[in-house]
Amino acid sequence: MTGPYPPEYGGGPVGPQMYGAQPYPENVPSHYPSMLPPPLQYPKRRWGPVIAVAAAVAVIAAAATAIVFATRNDNAPGRSALTDASAKAAIQDYLDAMSKGDDETVARDNLCGMFDAVKEHRSDLALAALSSDAFRKQYKSAEVTSIDKMVLWSPNQAQVLFTMKVAPASRSVREQPPNNEEQAVAQLLAQDNEILVCSYLPRTAGQY
Repeated sequence: MTGPYPPEYGGGPVGPQMYGAQPYPENVPSHYPSMLPPPLQYPKRRWGPVIAVAAAVAVIAAAATAIVFATRNDNAPGRSALTDASAKAAIQDYLDAMSKGDDETVARDNLCGMFDAVKEHRSDLALAALSSDAFRKQYKSAEVTSIDKMVLWSPNQAQVLFTMKVAPASRSVREQPPNNEEQAVAQLLAQDNEILVCSYLPRTAGQY
């Protein structure tokens, strides 16, 4: 057989050592054919919009807090325009209007704040005239002596139980009340710096 044979075991170097040192090849292709790109410049964080959003949120939160605080104050009993004194005066004005036959005042109260917006008042004035006439047939006069109970539905709405001292009409055949005093119920509305008597109902057991 001809040709080189591997060295016998122990006869010389085995593996890479059996070959001489080889020079590193030149012109080895690189993954980057040219110069490396310059490092990326990350944009600087802009704090202007963030500060503006934070300021807007703070303003909204402050406004909401003010609204809640104002609503709580408006609902407080001390802020209500309806007091015993103001309710007594409003009811007395209403009773006086019915005693005098002031139908426009009675209609204005009964419409409960809508009188100026209503275009036709003939039916309202006719109803007020009937109410005034019925009142005069029952009482010659009526004077509010006390506010017995006020139930506030809101700062400007209330239902009031009151006592009035009455002088029955001479032609009235109804039973005379004890001590000439009767109770009645009125529903009140405070609006535009005035208190209106939206409804009035005497609490009597006798028949007219």
